[in-house]
Amino acid sequence: MNICVCGGGNLGHVVAGFVAARKGFDVTVLTRRPECWHRQLLIERPGGDWPLLSSLKLVTSVAKEAVSKADAVVLCLPGYSIGPVLRQIRDDLPQEAFVGSVVSSTGFFQQAMHLLSPTQPLFGLQRVPFIARTLEYGHVARLMGYKESLSVAVEQTRRREELRQLMEQLFATPTKLMNNWYEVALSNSNPLLHPSRLYDLWCDYREGETYDRRPLFYEEWTERAAAIYMDMDAELQQLLAALPVAKDCIPTVLDYYESHDAASLAAKLRSIEAFKGIEAPMKEVEGGFVPDFQSRYFTEDFPFGLGLLRQLAREKGIATPTMDRVWQWGAEGATAV
Repeated sequence: MNICVCGGGNLGHVVAGFVAARKGFDVTVLTRRPECWHRQLLIERPGGDWPLLSSLKLVTSVAKEAVSKADAVVLCLPGYSIGPVLRQIRDDLPQEAFVGSVVSSTGFFQQAMHLLSPTQPLFGLQRVPFIARTLEYGHVARLMGYKESLSVAVEQTRRREELRQLMEQLFATPTKLMNNWYEVALSNSNPLLHPSRLYDLWCDYREGETYDRRPLFYEEWTERAAAIYMDMDAELQQLLAALPVAKDCIPTVLDYYESHDAASLAAKLRSIEAFKGIEAPMKEVEGGFVPDFQSRYFTEDFPFGLGLLRQLAREKGIATPTMDRVWQWGAEGATAV
């Protein structure tokens, strides 16, 4: 099968390299910087496993070359890039090609249903299949962690089981078929996880202040951040109760992280091995460090994560006071600094 991976970020590298190493798949990468890529990708794996060395069929910035013969198109993109790339590829998509995203919580289904044909098969994963880091752009990346299972939603086609099986083959991971796109697009992962910690770190920040270091985003997670996370999750659970989704389709954050209160949740987040060493998004200035309000934590997780949850909650008449407070700070207050 011909698989097109769109995006040259951390996930784009690892997804392209991992899938290209699987038997039966030819992989093309659509990226803005094809000249920086090697045809061979080296993917380091955790636990001392042998690295994967895979060969790509093509790396290009030309949409027609990338997607015109694709059986499936896999977007590995931030929320703000999904719309522009869908516009770029839509005229050259085969009618039966599956088009989907490795994560659905940043607006993929909403944008794809608006921009693509109503008969274009769509899919989206609930959570990313890997934790990934690029080591040498276009050539070497590290697969830092696997998911034990994946959940996928399929829309605008009857070929739902075919797509579920394809996801299992691509990512070598058991994959569950969900009932509808709500069940994968509404997430208490990054759209709530990141804003809760950002608000905890800098809700009292004022322009002109500096900090003497970059705190660790997860390893220094506080009980206050955990409490904010739990409160926003409770509001999300109220929204889910008003939608046509399976009960417990999205477990609470306490259930997911096997915790029982803010203290145990904070301790769990501090202990996750794959999260260790990740610093809070800051930039260095004269006198120290300041929050980087142009980082993806802000430009993606607020407008294409938390913002979409609030919008849907308003449509359903669900009150979201904690989401509203965090949103107002991150999307309005912080961006005005």
